[in-house]
Amino acid sequence: MADTVADSAQAPAAVRHAEETMGTVFSFDVRGGEPAAVRAALDEAVAGLHRVDEVFSTYREDSQISRLQRGEVTVAECDPEVAEVLELAAEAEQQSDGWFSTSYQGHLDPTGIVKGWAVERAARLLADVPGVCGVSLNGGGDVQLLGTPGGQRPWRVGVSDPLRPGGLAAVVSAGGVDELSVATSGTAERGAHIVDPRTGRSAVTDLVAVTVVGPRLTWTDCWATAAFAMGSREGLAWLESLPGVEALLITAGDEVRCTGGLAARLG
Repeated sequence: MADTVADSAQAPAAVRHAEETMGTVFSFDVRGGEPAAVRAALDEAVAGLHRVDEVFSTYREDSQISRLQRGEVTVAECDPEVAEVLELAAEAEQQSDGWFSTSYQGHLDPTGIVKGWAVERAARLLADVPGVCGVSLNGGGDVQLLGTPGGQRPWRVGVSDPLRPGGLAAVVSAGGVDELSVATSGTAERGAHIVDPRTGRSAVTDLVAVTVVGPRLTWTDCWATAAFAMGSREGLAWLESLPGVEALLITAGDEVRCTGGLAARLG
């Protein structure tokens, strides 16, 4: 779980909104821009998130993903976004040597990439509104940041401590970059929901949380899931090999492990 913090001093006008869909809450914070134009784009972004739920939900019998799984339609007959997401998921699976997967108990399940992709897409739609200087979109604790909130400070994201409810394990700063995302996978909020794709069962790992920081939430969300399944030693080594990515790993024994460049992102 993560919370976005921005300095309110001298900050441009903010448009904020919270929307419940896809089984979680999406919190929008848009800075700058003409309010009516921002509201119109916000309506479009919210509608897009609901549409993603309709298309990709594995809990809806009539979703395109459910119908695709049953062989009732082909990828070509689905919305173009289905092919886009499946291509991105295949790339994530390749880069993670199979630790990220869209297969769950023999069924197609791209939910591990859908939320991050949807949040990033919605944030970029809002950032394109003329005059908007900054966007923060938090989808169930995973955050995409674009631009700046104005004032004298950058966007900052508090990363919850999984072993100390109400406490923070770190604060990540987007200072000096135009885009940054923060994604966390772990057992504190949802229990043992991360699957080891090699066994098809819950991942047996020494970790309780992995937070990954990088430009795009589409990828950081995938990398956090994959690294959690790997465990602290292999996961940290793999994350260190990814360009532009930093990470914070917390073990069940309350040991904190970080990639070499993470310190530059804290503050």
